[in-house]
Amino acid sequence: MAQVLEFKLPDLGEGLTEAEIVRWLVAVGDVVAIDQPVVEVETAKAMVEVPCPYGGVVTARFGEEGTELPVGAPLLTVAVGAMEPSGAPAATDAPATRSSATGDATADATESSGNVLVGYGTGAPAARRRRIRPAAPAAAVSAPAPAPLVVPPAAPVQAPVLAPGHGAQGGPVAVISPLVRKLAREHGLDLRRLTGSGPDGLILRADVEQAVRATAAPVTPQATPAAAAGGAQGERVPLRGVRGAVADKLSRSRREIPDATCWVDADATELMAARAAMNASGGPKISLIALLARICTAALARYPELNSTVDLDAREIVRLSEVHLGFAAQTERGLVVPVVKDAHSRSAESLTAEFVRLTEAARQGSLTPAELTGGTFTLNNYGVFGVDGSTPIINHPEAAMLGVGRIVPKPWVHQGELAVRQVVQLSLTFDHRVCDGGTAGGFLRYVADCVEHPSVLLRTL
Repeated sequence: MAQVLEFKLPDLGEGLTEAEIVRWLVAVGDVVAIDQPVVEVETAKAMVEVPCPYGGVVTARFGEEGTELPVGAPLLTVAVGAMEPSGAPAATDAPATRSSATGDATADATESSGNVLVGYGTGAPAARRRRIRPAAPAAAVSAPAPAPLVVPPAAPVQAPVLAPGHGAQGGPVAVISPLVRKLAREHGLDLRRLTGSGPDGLILRADVEQAVRATAAPVTPQATPAAAAGGAQGERVPLRGVRGAVADKLSRSRREIPDATCWVDADATELMAARAAMNASGGPKISLIALLARICTAALARYPELNSTVDLDAREIVRLSEVHLGFAAQTERGLVVPVVKDAHSRSAESLTAEFVRLTEAARQGSLTPAELTGGTFTLNNYGVFGVDGSTPIINHPEAAMLGVGRIVPKPWVHQGELAVRQVVQLSLTFDHRVCDGGTAGGFLRYVADCVEHPSVLLRTL
């Protein structure tokens, strides 16, 4: 007997509450195996493939490509037991019951790998919060027929409308995302009067935002920017996905962190010569950013105040014993900050290999949430853009960021004479709550000394 099980968008972890469907990897009627990837989604942190914990025949998909779904929204339904080992459809004597991937299925009804956490693989089912979901359409409840299944035409999307009295009978409000509820509270919007445009009437963030705009007071043409610009209408780009996540994080950093920046020019001629000598001796090539990372970890060992975070609730500075080094990477999807874990215990060769691996994954959009979080200090090489200096915004909740400009030939006084040397500008932006200028200046001066005289590093090896 076949049983139709519903697989919902799993808890993505790391504070992620929604994802956008990029590409479906299966169609209705396809046979899927346990833990087979069924859909590719894009979160605010990465693009990942979501595996389904059930094996069987796909009977329905929820959401078209480009649709943004909250965690807990249905992704697809799978008829478990619909295929015999020979590949023929199984006989169905009675209507199948419908279960959920969030724990409604009984242990003896189906075999499952457990719930899926994006970026971390599969594991045993974890305890979950109860989520309110409207009743599913009857068409999705019945067992699949032996005949081939086809994708039903997509229903037109209904715009959110305010309907007085909707939900007044005490029925559940079709909202899953806590962010949507918070947004509605901030604007005094009654969710029971809102009709959602998501699957099964689910209320999405876009529905709340549209309702807020609809209930806002009208603005006179004389007061609009478009009128002031001669009636020209500008392009509107949604702040979502990676761009939205970056905007939220940088805004929070500016609100919470009293940052300051100091900088210094350094003669990198000897560092460049040392790297050339390393790469001429055979073996894997050593990258410049790996050498700078090695210098950073040595400097953080001397000035641990900068490898810390601030606990506002406890009013404490938490100094961290391990260095997880983030580095800024520009991709087609926007700016991401992959993290090299345990950078303090890695050699220059190991650091080079990890930078290469994470950079390639960033370009392909395949970084996992685990590879994008947990950083304690960030190295920002903006010299690749052909600029000398910058005052970067700290990657919250870290306490500091080292910026490296381009290395270019410049006039420089070397051993009492004017010479052409390879010069780089180094800048340190730091959280003034964790240390004062003396500590920040000492850190930056040590980094500059190592750049100018790489032999200084030998003392810490």
